[in-house]
Amino acid sequence: MLRRMLIAWLPGAAPAAPLAILLLALALDAALGDPGWLYRAVPHPVALFGRAIAAAERTLNRAGPATRFRRGLGLTLLAVLGAAALGRALEAGLAGLPGGWAAEALLASTLIAGRGLHDHVAAVARALGEDLDAGRAAVGRIVGRDPASLDEAGVARAAAESLAENWSDGVVAPAVWFALFGLAGLAAYKAVNTLDSMIGYRNARYADFGRAAAHLDDAVNWLPARLAGLVFVAAAALLPGASAAGAWRALRRDAPRHRSPNAGWQEAALAGALGFALAGPRRYGGRTVDDHWMGDGRSDLTAADLGRALALYRVAGLLLGLGVLVLAAAFSRQVT
Repeated sequence: MLRRMLIAWLPGAAPAAPLAILLLALALDAALGDPGWLYRAVPHPVALFGRAIAAAERTLNRAGPATRFRRGLGLTLLAVLGAAALGRALEAGLAGLPGGWAAEALLASTLIAGRGLHDHVAAVARALGEDLDAGRAAVGRIVGRDPASLDEAGVARAAAESLAENWSDGVVAPAVWFALFGLAGLAAYKAVNTLDSMIGYRNARYADFGRAAAHLDDAVNWLPARLAGLVFVAAAALLPGASAAGAWRALRRDAPRHRSPNAGWQEAALAGALGFALAGPRRYGGRTVDDHWMGDGRSDLTAADLGRALALYRVAGLLLGLGVLVLAAAFSRQVT
């Protein structure tokens, strides 16, 4: 049956073929992640893009607020449209090559961060289980807050929140935009997300220059964030010890109160599913962000709680892949 489905998908017309390529890309990311040996020799595509953005920002982010906004808007549009054009050109070039669909899936997998996110959070859990300072050092690699100010519970909460937020940004959103617009959509999304992570801050340096990037990032993540929260709810129904009802209740009640228009949906769902309390007041760069709590469970998380969060994340990843498989099978029947 699988052989017949692949034959129907890969040489065929959209939308079945892109979904089959997406399914392979998700599987490749889960199996390979970001090979350290490779990216020590060859820069990751996102790293190359980030260097270009950093160089442009140093040149353009000057003058008055209005000029900074216009320049930031121009850079954002140029970067996103350029990424989309490059993705489309690669997709068109690979379409005419034998096995081009496999190469496209491999390229797409480099822009999906599912395995990398899992491994980073698992590293925090291992380090925190051994020593608080080691846990602080590990979590400092994946969050923006000052790790020296975090106790054991703070380290664990920060890692769980990063897992929840990046489940959408790094996995669900790339899958959604690839499913809708192929490699061009995925490349454009990663451009938006990278721009936001570099210049989308509400501080003196970036408030004007990065405003367009920040708002665009909010817009393109609106649907994926809510889908990501719902997948966590479904995963909670399958994971022993988790509560789908708790996840749904926290999602509906708490997500709209998060300071981010998108991050609360995943954080609230994960918190409610596992009996956690996430977000709440925390410190960034010496200032306190007084955010609402997501969930009404325990805030004193431990390394073992991170293990439970990772288990939910793995089930959610399997459900996402299953959803893509079901859609691809349904479309393949329509075109055969």
